[in-house]
Amino acid sequence: MNNQKIGFIGAGNMARSLIGGLVASGVNNTNLFATDASDEIRTALSNDFSIQTFTDNQTLVDECDVIVFAVKPQVLKTVATSINAKESALYITIAAGIPSDSLDRWLGVNKAVVRSMPNTPSLVLSGASGLFANSHVTNKQKEIAESILRAVGVTVWVEDEAQLDAVTALSGSGPAYFFMVMEAMEKAGVELGLSAETARLLAIQTGFGSTKLALEIDDSPEELRNKVTSPGGTTEQAIKTFEQQGLVETFSKAMKAAHDRAEVLAEELGK
Repeated sequence: MNNQKIGFIGAGNMARSLIGGLVASGVNNTNLFATDASDEIRTALSNDFSIQTFTDNQTLVDECDVIVFAVKPQVLKTVATSINAKESALYITIAAGIPSDSLDRWLGVNKAVVRSMPNTPSLVLSGASGLFANSHVTNKQKEIAESILRAVGVTVWVEDEAQLDAVTALSGSGPAYFFMVMEAMEKAGVELGLSAETARLLAIQTGFGSTKLALEIDDSPEELRNKVTSPGGTTEQAIKTFEQQGLVETFSKAMKAAHDRAEVLAEELGK
């Protein structure tokens, strides 16, 4: 990937994180490019990462081997149809909800397109991204796409693009679920007599520590939970309450709702 010229159309927070991750992983900054309408954003990227920026998307496309669309889903069609897409380039979209065949159609058909679904922890290089490649993507291009997204976290490939809706429901929307749990734990801690500051710190650190433990130990989340849950102890009482209140079923229903909404948005945005 070191010889590939990678360009970002749109240089918001996610693009900035990807650029920073690529530079940190050893990609030569002379091979990184970006466009953005904001003078301030372009100047910041140039100052922070010493990359070349443009105001014109076509200039970037003509220069690069890989083009990453990091614009909002609502404007992706306008951006894609306004450029003269190169046949040999790899096109990666991180715009949520846009089917790969829609982007391919907007670019002029038979283009190598990888659709990805990163989540917001990518902003701190701790993301999770689902990826799907259309039939025009070569194995080498898949490796390139994976390397780009892996610069901000872990990556998984799906064979069926429809599975990206499940990825959206799980990891795409997932950070909000954990934030909501932290929020609820903080509120309950205050009700039990802790200060808001103390309850928040304990809730956030407990979430971080539990995630780190799950990542670094081979045990499944179920096994880890069982190890913490001593018979007759305090944790067991809390877990029983969660089970009685239907926590697992609630998560299932919530993620199904997110999945179904992702399907609807893909149909609406891909027209």
